[in-house]
Order: sequence, then structure tokens, then C-alpha cells
Amino acid sequence: MKRFISLAGFLALSGCIGSQADDRLDPLPRELEIAAPAGTVVLQDEVDQVLVGDRLMDAGQHDLALRAYYRAAAERGIDAEVLTSIGAANLALGRIGQAERQFREAIEIDESFVPAINNLGVVLMEQGEYGEARRIFERAFALDSGSSDAIRDNLRLSIARMEDSVYGERNNQEGLGLIRRGGGVFELRRDP
Repeated sequence: MKRFISLAGFLALSGCIGSQADDRLDPLPRELEIAAPAGTVVLQDEVDQVLVGDRLMDAGQHDLALRAYYRAAAERGIDAEVLTSIGAANLALGRIGQAERQFREAIEIDESFVPAINNLGVVLMEQGEYGEARRIFERAFALDSGSSDAIRDNLRLSIARMEDSVYGERNNQEGLGLIRRGGGVFELRRDP
């Protein structure tokens, strides 16, 4: 159970301290301040929370990465990159439905954002939607100009899974099969 201290309770507690508030330490005089050594990096800007989240994802800390992505959304707003990152963290946490919604929203914001398109394809593959996943991967592959090996591999896998789902044994319940006769001639036969 969380405890909340009211302002009146806080003032009562601070009144118990007495007159020690006047005995505070004065700031350090300027002549005693020590300068930082030469070459010390001074952080002027805030840390990019998307980068923090990406590093946490690499470390397998998906919950913490999700929090970092939410902080990024609060600091810079919702854009395709932030939504895709949030979706990736949710996907890693097994929240496939949420991840799919976030990837689709990211694509609505930026129709050419390749990571969101690719990740949507991954979600569709997980759900067994091989045909739609193939179309999504083809789109990502075209937008990426074929330069990403990961997208190429995803496209190949979606094509293979789609063919397996069409020609696999679970759809071949009647025992029909193709037998190659040579010269490019195939014959459809029922297995005895």
C-alpha cells in the first residue's frame, strides 16, 4: 500500500526540525571551484531515449526498453520511429496484437518507413498470414532497393512458408501427390 503525505503533514514534519533551516551550507566560493580536466565531455543535450531503448533491446531488457521508448514519445512526440520501436518491444514481449497495431499506425504516419513495414511482415508471419506477409515484405524490399539482407531473407522465408502452407502435408489430406515423369511432365497421383 502506498503512503501519501499531505502538505499539512509535510509542514508539520518540517516544523519539528526547528531552526536548522537557517544553518544550511553556503554555496562553494568561486575561487575554490575545481575546473574539469581538459578533454572532459560535457553533456549539453538530453540522451536520445530511442537509442537507450535500442541498447536495452540488444541487452534483452525489453520492459526497460519499452519504458525508454515511451519516454522518447513523451519528449519528442509520436512519430513512425518511436511507434516502430514501441511495437518492436511489444513484439519481443509477446504482445503480437499490440505490436501489429503499432506497426500499422507507424505506416499510416510514414508510408515509406521500411523498419515498420518489415516488422509488420514479421508479425504477420507469426500469425500465419503468409500471403499478406509476402506482400508486405515485397513492399519493404522495393522501398529499401534490395539493400537489406534481413528484408531479403524475410521475403524468402515468407515465400517458402506460403508455398509450404499451400503444398504442405496438412493440406494434402486426400493423399494426392505430384510425380515427376521427366521432360517437365508431372502427373497427379493418389497415394495407395
